[in-house]
Amino acid sequence: MISRTHARRLPTLVIRSLSTETATSSGPQPPPPPPPSQSKHPTAKPLSRSRLNPAPRPAVSHRHQVLASLPPSFGRNQFLPVADSTRALLESIVAKFEAPIRYAFAYGSGVFEQDGYPTSNPASKDGPMLDFMFAVTHADHWHSINMHQYPGHYPLGARMLGSSFVARVEAIPPGVWFNSMVHMNGVNVKYGVTTVDNLCSDLLNWNTLYLSGRMHKPIRIIKDDARVRLTQQVNLTSAVRTALLTLPDSFSERELFERIAGFSYGGDVRMLLPAENRGKVGNIVRKQGPQFKELYHRLVVALPGVEWPAHSSTIQQDTSPHARAAHLKKLPSNLIKGITSRYASEPFIPPREADETVYWTKLAGDPALPTVIEKELHRIVRYSSAVQTLKGLVSAGPIKSLRYSTEKVAKWWKGSGSSSPSSPTGSGSSSSSGSNP
Repeated sequence: MISRTHARRLPTLVIRSLSTETATSSGPQPPPPPPPSQSKHPTAKPLSRSRLNPAPRPAVSHRHQVLASLPPSFGRNQFLPVADSTRALLESIVAKFEAPIRYAFAYGSGVFEQDGYPTSNPASKDGPMLDFMFAVTHADHWHSINMHQYPGHYPLGARMLGSSFVARVEAIPPGVWFNSMVHMNGVNVKYGVTTVDNLCSDLLNWNTLYLSGRMHKPIRIIKDDARVRLTQQVNLTSAVRTALLTLPDSFSERELFERIAGFSYGGDVRMLLPAENRGKVGNIVRKQGPQFKELYHRLVVALPGVEWPAHSSTIQQDTSPHARAAHLKKLPSNLIKGITSRYASEPFIPPREADETVYWTKLAGDPALPTVIEKELHRIVRYSSAVQTLKGLVSAGPIKSLRYSTEKVAKWWKGSGSSSPSSPTGSGSSSSSGSNP
């Protein structure tokens, strides 16, 4: 009876263990407790086994291993090279933190060159600030350790209220806490802190596009994590599918890169400010074309109906409703939810319950679909950027906020007076030390 019950449950347990993951230690599990001694009650009569008195089920552990590793070649497109001096600087800064960091990357003009900056060297006088993002397991614990090591990184109010307050503010969507204008290893640094769970959720679902949008553009990974690498590959593929749905049957690789890089800027409330550079997307793509191609070329050619020869800068795709439907129904869940809700009242769209294939094909064949996608992306970004901007007043404090805003306006004013023809909107881009994606 026991062996048959266990045999019937075994496939279910295996499937659950493969489909469920929690952030637990990947080390060896403790041994099970020893069976109860049989000598305590030698005269006790063993119970008969029946349907009313069945044998106890064997104990099954519900603790699951985290994703320990991936094949070395998986996601190799994410590991973009930088100069040895830059790599050494980034790694030395991250190594200074005593609080445990599971995943870390650097991004922005201090890592990869952008148009509109006199220099990309963060150690120079007019160099940009270095931007980092750290993903941790437990935010409260991490900030407690970090606040003890670097109390000056936090404003006075946050230090008085403690790490639990910082963690609660961080948890407000989009789920990031920034410590900005910090001096480390001779350069100015800004670092954001989020949890691995929050990061992976945004990479998969585009809940806010705040973190996933940053990672659509070139980043330098400093500390890798298998779970993040896996979800980042999904995020990059989602960006390609979304861009393809908004592009014609033939387009250039630069158009693809600018479309993807612009996802996290459209709808951003900071773009309404006069000190923000509206030409930032072009500035990024013009200088980082090789990095974008390394990120996306393998993913693009792996999709059905898309052709992009390695020696060519022109991309061609099948734009039939059937081909576009294959991309549409695989978009991130938050974006899909917004798109389908906009079409819910359209009379020419059949009910989804009636025929899934016809439903997606009708949506994909609508000429207005690119506009609908763009509006939904703006909606997602607008809310998260507004909330994070307000959170910045708390995480930076009034003095740093005023200082940062003053420097931002000064850079914009200086740059607007020396605009280059290649950047019609002005080459003086704002420092990526802000909360820019």
